[in-house]
Amino acid sequence: MTQANILITGATGNVGTQLVKRLAAAHVPFKVIVRSNDTNKYLENIPEAEIITADLGDEAAIGKALRGVEKAFLLTNSSEQAETLQLNFAAAAQAAGVQHIVKLSQFAAAEQSPVRFLRYHARVENRIRELGMTYTFLRPNLYMQGLLGFKDYIRNDGQFYAAVGNAAISAVDVRDIAAVAAYALTKPGHENKIYDITGGEAITHYEMADILSRVLGKPVKFIDVTPEQMEGAVRAAGFPEWQVGGLIEDYAHYARGEATVVSNAVPEVTGQAAIRFEQFVQDHKTLFA
Repeated sequence: MTQANILITGATGNVGTQLVKRLAAAHVPFKVIVRSNDTNKYLENIPEAEIITADLGDEAAIGKALRGVEKAFLLTNSSEQAETLQLNFAAAAQAAGVQHIVKLSQFAAAEQSPVRFLRYHARVENRIRELGMTYTFLRPNLYMQGLLGFKDYIRNDGQFYAAVGNAAISAVDVRDIAAVAAYALTKPGHENKIYDITGGEAITHYEMADILSRVLGKPVKFIDVTPEQMEGAVRAAGFPEWQVGGLIEDYAHYARGEATVVSNAVPEVTGQAAIRFEQFVQDHKTLFA
């Protein structure tokens, strides 16, 4: 097999899994860094994948994994350590001679943002620029797949909740995020680009409920809750405090109507129209129904 010059982090998550599938389908060899407790059985069956077990906090192991790598995809779990891990990875990548980093960021990333997730993504983006490597920053909006967290409520109670009001959001399918990432990693012309990655339409959660009702053939209702109610529910679900606060800030950002922009990044980069919310529901119908 050809020597892998692409390295993927976050390969076992929502976006990473789809990215790995795309690279494997195109027979592109790649390295993946996984933690010892990650579920990576599907990776073991991909001949194009070279699996490296390491923690992103282990700088020596990361430096070793990055040898010979030209392009790296940077994605870490949402945690209080995410910024530090990503900054350390970027420094290790530069030291190892990596030429290009494709970083999964977030829509509206800015150092002055009131949303902690958007601040940390912006700080990492700016550091990558300072280090002098070429980059592609992928800034996706709200993931459609986030609704799968409510699948039991939708299936059993016919309802789902959020503190978002009637704000429209150009939510995006993670398969489209992965498609853009794959192009950035394997094709020229994406150097020093920032892509706002959205779906092809901005819709409200009430409109999402209407689409769910139509596709599932049963009534599904969206219930707008207060930020305090959402915070209590998220905390009760076992989210760590840092992430609880971040999610509430995220949804306040959505509720202010700051995530309505519809970008053409998906069709411009991939040549395919962005997946619509109705298609997402159709594709995951068995989980909701």
